[in-house]
Amino acid sequence: MSKDNPPPQKEEEEPPEPALGPMGFGILLGTTALYALYLGVPIVFGGPYNMRFLTGPSAFVPIAGYLAIAIILAVWPPTSRWGAGLLIGLGIFTLLGGGVCVGALAQMGA
Repeated sequence: MSKDNPPPQKEEEEPPEPALGPMGFGILLGTTALYALYLGVPIVFGGPYNMRFLTGPSAFVPIAGYLAIAIILAVWPPTSRWGAGLLIGLGIFTLLGGGVCVGALAQMGA
């Protein structure tokens, strides 16, 4: 190159602002939906003693459906990040829900 025409210098661009993204959206949506189902529905229907569903083995049916949908989304390449977020959300729900359950049982003295 000649001295008259120096190479163009690149302008430094600022990195983009971090967004929620599909994985973060999956985590947020998954944990919110599961907590709404397992904590909100019993409250709306008057507590666990007035409910005829989500008791016993039928309490695992929504989890099985959620898990199946999350796995299908996670293995399909266009939606893999969203499905991974849903699976992470299930883990968060299980971890925090187990802590709430153990805390409640500890206070009851069981």
